[in-house]
Amino acid sequence: MHAIYSYQLTTHQSINSSRKMCGIIGIKGQCVAKEIFVGLLALQHRGQNSAGISTYDGERFYTKKGNGLVSQVLSENSLPRLKGGEGIGHVRYPTIGSGDEEDAQPFLTNSPFGIVMAHNGNVVNYFDLRHSLGEKRHLNSFSDVEVLLNIFADNLKRDPFEAAGAIMEMTNGAYSVVSIIAGLGLFAFRDPQAIRPFIFGRRGENYIFASESVVLQILGYDIIKDLAPGEGILVDEKCKVTQKMIKVGTPRHCIFEYIYIARPDSVLDNISVYKARLSLGRELAKGIKRKGIKPDVVVPIPDTSRPTAIALAEEIGVPYREGLIKNRYILRTFIMTTDAERIRYIKYKLNPLIDELKGKKVLLVDDSIVRGTTSRQIVQVVKNAGPKEIYFAISAPPIRNPCYYGIDMQTRGELIAREKSEDEIRDVLKVDCLIYQTINGLKRAIGKDAFCMACFDGDYPTRIKGKEMLEIEEKRKKVTRKKTAEAALFDV
Repeated sequence: MHAIYSYQLTTHQSINSSRKMCGIIGIKGQCVAKEIFVGLLALQHRGQNSAGISTYDGERFYTKKGNGLVSQVLSENSLPRLKGGEGIGHVRYPTIGSGDEEDAQPFLTNSPFGIVMAHNGNVVNYFDLRHSLGEKRHLNSFSDVEVLLNIFADNLKRDPFEAAGAIMEMTNGAYSVVSIIAGLGLFAFRDPQAIRPFIFGRRGENYIFASESVVLQILGYDIIKDLAPGEGILVDEKCKVTQKMIKVGTPRHCIFEYIYIARPDSVLDNISVYKARLSLGRELAKGIKRKGIKPDVVVPIPDTSRPTAIALAEEIGVPYREGLIKNRYILRTFIMTTDAERIRYIKYKLNPLIDELKGKKVLLVDDSIVRGTTSRQIVQVVKNAGPKEIYFAISAPPIRNPCYYGIDMQTRGELIAREKSEDEIRDVLKVDCLIYQTINGLKRAIGKDAFCMACFDGDYPTRIKGKEMLEIEEKRKKVTRKKTAEAALFDV
């Protein structure tokens, strides 16, 4: 029997973004906790709701997790207690579940072996799978990784590839998964469409799995490969690496990773995120020229849109300027569940450089528009600085469909582009001109094939039943209502 040592942090950290997801790391080496901690800091942008690390020393599992940022949950004093040469880490933004502390990852089960698991993605048929497990396994959260872990444990004899195969047969959705199996080693696998990013690397006798290449670069690991669609990799107790294609699939990588989610210094599936965003700017410039717009300055809405704005400005021959200064010290500190909260947050977060905006024709550049509430408030902040005209350029096409694969882009009714035309959205935002990226421009900038663009074109890479859509959207509505009630407690 493998004993469990677990201690929880009870801090409370709220969420402010509707587009974030999760980040995962797995390392096999020597005293891995500190490296995982550094790696999670590099992935903090992928989730601010909770963080956690589990390690294994050959006898026991050690876990520290809780709600909050990495630096809040995992203090320097806690790392020495996370012993062992195998470890996994996670940062989370919830898309299924309320974000309560019991939903923080990694998750652990004792049977049939000690197993800890973390994942990035979203299980579309979560509710059906949860119901099917209800009679034989007690689930203590609403985190979909707990369902994956229990399916895996139910099907694990001694072959983790077969257990992952059972998940792939039963599960509809996106998932990159990393786990430690007591006595077997560090095991990772990626869904058959490879929707969420996942990369494998090595440094000497140490091996690593991570959501983004930036983690490998910071920690000094060489990239071996991105996991292929439906591939599993086991690094066993003797550091022997076994790779298998569990279920062959067609890649449909999430294109929103390149537009917004991933760090610009990452390379995902052999595509540089920074170069992709520069290309988005050059493509967006074509729309500016078609509209006949002649701005005086190009101003990014920090931070994701900077590379796009730089390339756009170069392409149209207009000066690039920083016109909005971001207060980083209040980032991720307000509960963002209502329009009133979002408006107040923007006021505290962004401050205009009046000299760069006053009396000028300003072209604002942002990555995307989801609800429109935040964009409208940003426009108002700029208007208060006294520009002559405001144009708004978006590096993504209109978002007309929800994401069911790990980006919490709300329900259909909350997507402003689903019901409104571009002219109507322009009127809502109160700008002089609105320029969206085109689908063809997006494909030229990042790639024509092998991407999931369902949030733009409705072409989902897996079959999604109407019942599953309704269940997911209803769950999100319940979570939103709960967070709204929580926000009221802090509204002073």
